[in-house]
Amino acid sequence: ADVLELKANYTKQAKGTVIEARLDKTRGSVATMLVQRGKLDIGDTIIVGSSIGRIRTMQNDKGKKVKSAGPSMPVEITGLTSVPESGDIFYEVKDERTAKHLIEIGANTVVTLDDLFTKIANENLKQLNLIVKADVQGSVEALKQSLEKLSNEEVRVKVIHSNVGGVTESDVTLAKVSNAIIIAFNVRPEPI
Repeated sequence: ADVLELKANYTKQAKGTVIEARLDKTRGSVATMLVQRGKLDIGDTIIVGSSIGRIRTMQNDKGKKVKSAGPSMPVEITGLTSVPESGDIFYEVKDERTAKHLIEIGANTVVTLDDLFTKIANENLKQLNLIVKADVQGSVEALKQSLEKLSNEEVRVKVIHSNVGGVTESDVTLAKVSNAIIIAFNVRPEPI
């Protein structure tokens, strides 16, 4: 990165992953997140799994309060409506109304394997989003690589989330919001 002088793009919509989360008696839902793209600021509205939140406080890895976080910066935030699961992807959205609208749209649109080819033909779908869950990390990586190799000039296969463990409610919500299909290998859905 130093030799090629690569720089992160701070103007893009913030996106990242939840590293861990817990419910604190005094602060409410507290989540440690790793920003992967864009810039996250105090006051931003984010979608994490099925919950919507507005960032109230943000601390860096040393416990110091910060006002914004850029790519590859871990931060601990408060302000979520519920406790997300580790591995959940978060997205910054314009406002709470937009976030609620996206979740409602995601709840009403479902892609199944039966109507996938019809949807590709009728809507000129260029990208197939997948979520991969498996029992061990090796299986996750093997499935992810094999599925992404299926891309061609008509449809691009993209694994938007992959993790070890059972299929959770947040995986299903992410699939609804992002119009994705969940592929589970050697795992069962976790009970609600």
